[in-house]
Amino acid sequence: MPFSQEQLSELNLLASFHSSSSQEGIKVHQHSAEPATVAAAQRLHQRGLVTQSDGGYLTPLGSEITEQVHKILSVLSSTP
Repeated sequence: MPFSQEQLSELNLLASFHSSSSQEGIKVHQHSAEPATVAAAQRLHQRGLVTQSDGGYLTPLGSEITEQVHKILSVLSSTP
């Protein structure tokens, strides 16, 4: 089963966090960000992965998931 567009937006947003630092958050500006990104931030907040509906900081679960997202990207980006 492939990723949906909503899931891809969520994964892309998680990938924009630095997995090595819990002190760095992001802010998704509702007036300038893509609607898909704004909606992804809200869904991640509802799932308990980020602290605010417009991004904020990763929760402990969000940090764990973001680490996995970065690993997946690293593997998929490497040359076979």
